[in-house]
Amino acid sequence: MTSALISDDHRAKRNTAFLVAAQAILGAQMPILFVIGGLVGAELSPNACLATLPISLIVFGSMTTAPWLSPLMQRRGRRFGFVIGGLAGALGAALAALGLVAGSFALVLAGSYVTGIYMSAQGFYRFAAADSASDSFRPKAISWVMAGGLGAAIIGPQLNKAVLDAFAVPFLGSYLAVMALNLGGLFLFLGLDLPAGTRADPQVAPRPARSRRALLREPGILVAILCAMVAYGLMNLVMTSTPLAVVGMGHGRDHANDIVSAHVLAMFVPSFFTGHLIARFGAPKVVGAGLACLGLAGLTGLMGTALPLFYGDLILLGLGWNFGFIGATAMLTAEHRPDERGVVQGLNDTVVFGFVTLASLASGGLMNCSGGLPAQGWFSVNAAMFPALALAGGALVWLRLRRARVTSAP
Repeated sequence: MTSALISDDHRAKRNTAFLVAAQAILGAQMPILFVIGGLVGAELSPNACLATLPISLIVFGSMTTAPWLSPLMQRRGRRFGFVIGGLAGALGAALAALGLVAGSFALVLAGSYVTGIYMSAQGFYRFAAADSASDSFRPKAISWVMAGGLGAAIIGPQLNKAVLDAFAVPFLGSYLAVMALNLGGLFLFLGLDLPAGTRADPQVAPRPARSRRALLREPGILVAILCAMVAYGLMNLVMTSTPLAVVGMGHGRDHANDIVSAHVLAMFVPSFFTGHLIARFGAPKVVGAGLACLGLAGLTGLMGTALPLFYGDLILLGLGWNFGFIGATAMLTAEHRPDERGVVQGLNDTVVFGFVTLASLASGGLMNCSGGLPAQGWFSVNAAMFPALALAGGALVWLRLRRARVTSAP
């Protein structure tokens, strides 16, 4: 990290505090949208297999936004990109609300895509916390920002319960609440003290920029992206279909909210110590623990559809995402030069959310179109986790063995 971008950690901690608040307040929209997305799709979609398409469009919007938003923030500053994200979140919710009132599935999907711009911007909160942090504080800054999701886990589902049936049109209150969260949360970005854009360090000689292909040939970057992709994608695969499975098995919508709330708590509560675990044991070991938790979640889901099993599955899923995704993020920040930040982080989120898009699409298909009963669909969703887990786990072992050989070589 260049001296122009690093200050003392007092500044980094102040930025982290504002980013934690943004993660909690603006981030509260994500559990709301993921709870109602499949249910809105089930009401408006012409085909049951497309019920989770509103969620898929959010993730697809995030995937297609990252390639231009990350370089834009490197040129214009993080705050500029975060404001764009908040405004897009409000606009996306407004379009989806209009779609509900008009009974237009296409308009809901358009709003979902625009919401993806917000989701992409939110994904860079963790990198913004690392920008002004020292090497020792960086994993903790990333972890603490992710811990802000604890507030989102509490605010989002509980707010959704209060507004879900506030209007004659189901779910309209949810989208209006999302608009309010975005517009109110914009003021938090005024408190950020981050670089306005890229500044060259005169004491450091410029180096040729590496292409995306060259960056992906770096083993550490490749494995970090792969593990982040699998951790986030599998979390989305299972979580997207959870409300459909819970309601389909005869449990109430409030149960679906509570299960998703428990899941989001499990995603973010560990963040209070994940950074310390990374600093002590190293990011690859924490990522490995996350993959193991995801495997246990899949096994729990295969055991049945009773409420305690839904809770167990989703709690393990959240814990696995936390260790896997935060650990992979910490791996990635250690593998590239500061001047490559915009390209590498944009590439990472493009690949990650591309896989998450496929996972969310597959979730609806597996849940609604792989068998005649909800239990069969739920079994298919959980069974689909294991090939990807084997791939990520194998890549992590390969990287460790490769680096051990390099270290032991004369």
